[in-house]
Amino acid sequence: MQRRQFLATAVAAAAAARWPAARAQQTLPSGPVRIVVGFPAGGGTDVLARLLAQKLAAEWGLAVIVENRAGAAGVIAADHVAKQAGDGNTLLMSHINSHGIAPGLQPKLAYTVEKDFTPIALVGKTPTILVGNVDQPAKTLPELVALCRSQPGKIIFGSAGTGSAQHLALEIFKARAGIDVLHVPYKGSAPLMTDLMGGHVHYAFEGMTTATPLIKSGKASALAQTLSKRSASHPDVPTVAEQGYAGFEASIWFGMDGPAGVPAPVADRINADIAKVLAMPDVVERLAQVGAEDGGGSRQRYADFTRGERQKYAEVIRQARIQPEG
Repeated sequence: MQRRQFLATAVAAAAAARWPAARAQQTLPSGPVRIVVGFPAGGGTDVLARLLAQKLAAEWGLAVIVENRAGAAGVIAADHVAKQAGDGNTLLMSHINSHGIAPGLQPKLAYTVEKDFTPIALVGKTPTILVGNVDQPAKTLPELVALCRSQPGKIIFGSAGTGSAQHLALEIFKARAGIDVLHVPYKGSAPLMTDLMGGHVHYAFEGMTTATPLIKSGKASALAQTLSKRSASHPDVPTVAEQGYAGFEASIWFGMDGPAGVPAPVADRINADIAKVLAMPDVVERLAQVGAEDGGGSRQRYADFTRGERQKYAEVIRQARIQPEG
């Protein structure tokens, strides 16, 4: 009897020891996992996705592959992921364009963010930086506002394209400052910055990755940055908010989403592991290099944030009467 009781107790103890591991395994995707990126390899979104993929693969013991499906400012990749099974094996490295701006800009968008995706995590926000041609007279935000008011419709602001995050940062600022400027859209940041340095464009809101080398080399001047607090990468550049426009924020942000139907335990596990990765010292250092901050937090935090972004940009697009290109 004692032997029988001992064996039963041992079996129960072994099962209990295995239960947490088995339960943890159930919250993981079966793998391999694809992280789909809507931009070419080597860009900022791709770099962040590959960093996460490497760390999550080590954490999960699964293959995590980055797949680039570039085009339409991330919309092509988002549309692809929206059509995949909600098993956690396909994820989207979401972007402000696909999940913040496009829903308000493109009336025929094939997906609906709220219905076709499972929000997982905010990966990070980067500021846009208001840069100017070095020969322009206005070197601070108040000076620029005064200049624009003295010459309505004549100060030239470029952007990386109609409806881009940089363009909408300009539109938000125009509305807040009550100024009228000439907006010139370009096909991307590279030709825009070339013309800004050449004096054909006076000012522009530009992403940190593109703007930083020009600022540090003295080829462009920095007047303001657009997060609610100063980025650690540019501690000497004041925010728009602290220069008289309280609450102003127009970040370029990145997130992680799955298709609709990802089970909550799986989505929660991915969220927790992304938060763990974002806190790793080498990841923190790498994120600082590209100016990405404020990632992590709950799935609800990410869902609430992106909902607010869609509402904000839809209103900006409506008020500015912005039409999608093409």
